[in-house]
Amino acid sequence: MSQATVRKPRPKFLALHEIRLPLPGIVSILHRVSGAGLFLFLPFLLYLFDRSLGSPESFAVYKSVVANPLAKIVLLGLLWAYLHHFCAGIRFLLLDLHKGIELQAARNSSRIVLIVSIALTVIIGAKLW
Repeated sequence: MSQATVRKPRPKFLALHEIRLPLPGIVSILHRVSGAGLFLFLPFLLYLFDRSLGSPESFAVYKSVVANPLAKIVLLGLLWAYLHHFCAGIRFLLLDLHKGIELQAARNSSRIVLIVSIALTVIIGAKLW
């Protein structure tokens, strides 16, 4: 039997806890998760937008919903999702233009995306609440 025909046995299960993704892979997955989260919470955001513009009574409903601590946490998470999705989207557009595709540049841009999105979330979140 030659070296080319020897096959490694396939695993019986996928051990997700043993998989270590590089930072660009984590940013890519977070980009997808943030996009899905924004899409799934779009009805909630549209509801809040509608309540904020309808009438003084509906604005009072908006204020009561947004005053809830759970709603604040959800909105802060959605703020991060939007900012991360935006920053990572710019990174992916640059990668599509073949800018920063080298290994070290890709790692650095991933790090920048995470730092900028978290920093902007903290700054904007602090100003809003």
